[in-house]
Amino acid sequence: MTETRRERWERTAEWPLTVGALLFLLAYAWPILDPGLSESVVATLGLVGWTVWALFALDYLVRLYLAADRTEFVRGHLFDLAVIVLPLIRPLRLLRLVTLLSVLNRYAGASMRGRVAIYVGGATGLVLFVASLAVLDAERGAEGSNIESFGDALWWAMTTVTTVGYGDQFPVTTVGRYVAAGLMLAGIALLGVVTASLASWLIDRVAEVEEESQAATRRDVHDLAQEVVALREEIASLTAGEAVGSDERGRS
Repeated sequence: MTETRRERWERTAEWPLTVGALLFLLAYAWPILDPGLSESVVATLGLVGWTVWALFALDYLVRLYLAADRTEFVRGHLFDLAVIVLPLIRPLRLLRLVTLLSVLNRYAGASMRGRVAIYVGGATGLVLFVASLAVLDAERGAEGSNIESFGDALWWAMTTVTTVGYGDQFPVTTVGRYVAAGLMLAGIALLGVVTASLASWLIDRVAEVEEESQAATRRDVHDLAQEVVALREEIASLTAGEAVGSDERGRS
């Protein structure tokens, strides 16, 4: 009964929290992309951010209260806890929207690999965008920094997440380096998922070719067996005919 109430709450709160994540992303990104905003607008956006945080905290506490095993709930929902503790993770709640794209793709909706590809693509885009904003916010104006625009930050994020790291751009602040460390870990994880998906696809293709080859071989063997049976019947028929002819000549 308790778990049913929790599931009903999660279904009801899903879309409001997703909209909240979108609002938080907007409130977080706007002042960074447009540093010339007035203080009143910045204060309003800050209030939006704190309101979204309160909604996430309320959702987590309600689900924790409704959970039958609260210790197990905490262990199984570490990401939701991180959303409350770490502000930069809140926009990643929008990843739930990415899973809805599978409805528009019948193959992806029926294939685990397709869903993984959509999810990884959406996660990569969000991680790049949020990391670019975070490093720009930390590095812009810092002494010795060469990340001064969103374009610079996005280029840095792309070279970092792909583990290329040209070395022409690097964070000089402590916060920027923390963002870089998280992005490098995310890059390794994303590349691992992509590599595993590609390897799985190749294995499936090889298996399909082998199955087709084996099916063709089985068909050839079956056809050959049918021909052998037909030849045996024809030989038996000819042999029987010759035997009848010999008997008739013998009686005559």
